[in-house]
Amino acid sequence: MSEFWLISAPGDQENLQALERMNTITSKSNLSYNTKFSIPDFKVGTLDSLVGLSDELGKLDTFAESLIKKMAQSVVEVMEDAKGKVPENLLANGVDLPSFVTHFEWDMAKYPAKQPLVSVVDTLAKQLAQIETDLKSRTAAYNTLKTNLENLEKKSMGNLFTRTLSNIVSKEDFVLGSEYLITLLVIVPKPSYTKWQKTYESLSDMVVPRSTKLIAEDNEGGLFTVTLFRKVIEDFKTKARENKFTVREFYYDEKEIKREREEMSRLLSDKKQQYGPLLRWLKVNFSEAFIAWIHLKALRVFVESVLRYGLPVNFQAVLLQPHKKSSTKRLREVLNSVFRHLDQVAAASILDASVEIPGLQLNNQDYFPYVYFHIDLSLLD
Repeated sequence: MSEFWLISAPGDQENLQALERMNTITSKSNLSYNTKFSIPDFKVGTLDSLVGLSDELGKLDTFAESLIKKMAQSVVEVMEDAKGKVPENLLANGVDLPSFVTHFEWDMAKYPAKQPLVSVVDTLAKQLAQIETDLKSRTAAYNTLKTNLENLEKKSMGNLFTRTLSNIVSKEDFVLGSEYLITLLVIVPKPSYTKWQKTYESLSDMVVPRSTKLIAEDNEGGLFTVTLFRKVIEDFKTKARENKFTVREFYYDEKEIKREREEMSRLLSDKKQQYGPLLRWLKVNFSEAFIAWIHLKALRVFVESVLRYGLPVNFQAVLLQPHKKSSTKRLREVLNSVFRHLDQVAAASILDASVEIPGLQLNNQDYFPYVYFHIDLSLLD
């Protein structure tokens, strides 16, 4: 499972024993794999500042999670022809995401713990905001290019009634430069091929005999050329329509056809040139954003633990990785049982929903006696 629970309990003797009891129970019952989660000693500041940081960190946590989801989706979209290789491009500091989380160490060089907490949070916020800004501009340019290319490709993949004909016809298919003659393109249903061959010369006066040629087909019909005098174009179109033949509005323009082909080549070349740099940027900055997100989780554990358990700072953080989705309910019951002494009245309300406590939501998923945060990596799969 790519799911982690990050919890903390006071670091006194009673709670260290509770943590040991939790490790024993979860190990014997095969409920989760547990490791200590190291968090440095930060400058606490005032409790009022911690309350403000608690709210700010909650919003920043949500923002960071949303950002890495967007970046993961961008990697999927860019690697459209190699989606099986996406996981190997979503790494954090060169390792897979679960390994980074389970072996997390605070980056002192990037986020000095000796700085005030407000400064550390500000550094993280600015870093994530800059990544989001760059993500928008880089992906917007690539997506515009991709959309223009897809639109051109769609034109060449429709049926004979709608698709571009520039990559089907050639100069030799047309009478060009004549003051009197013109070559038209006619779509004929497959069952009517014989009828077309027998009747096209007599659909109007001044049709050049034996001037028809099949130059393309799709599932429904074929594209035929026919040459006639310009003065009978409208009459020929009317008669053709009466016989269920469709004259396709197309006039051979060598410059326009060349322009279309050059535009396609240019877009393909530009996309290829942008692909590598964009993917590299996404890989590097996905890693940076993910690392910042886990640092935010560590900060939230610290701030909430101080607010919940008080000063002096003394708590132990533990990372749990549930083994099975079906076992998470049992794991929650074990944790609530082991740590319910941290808030006996509130914990009792979890077991007895009839007890009303103002301001408390009586839902196992809304309240925990211990500090708890969730890290769900499956959202990035």
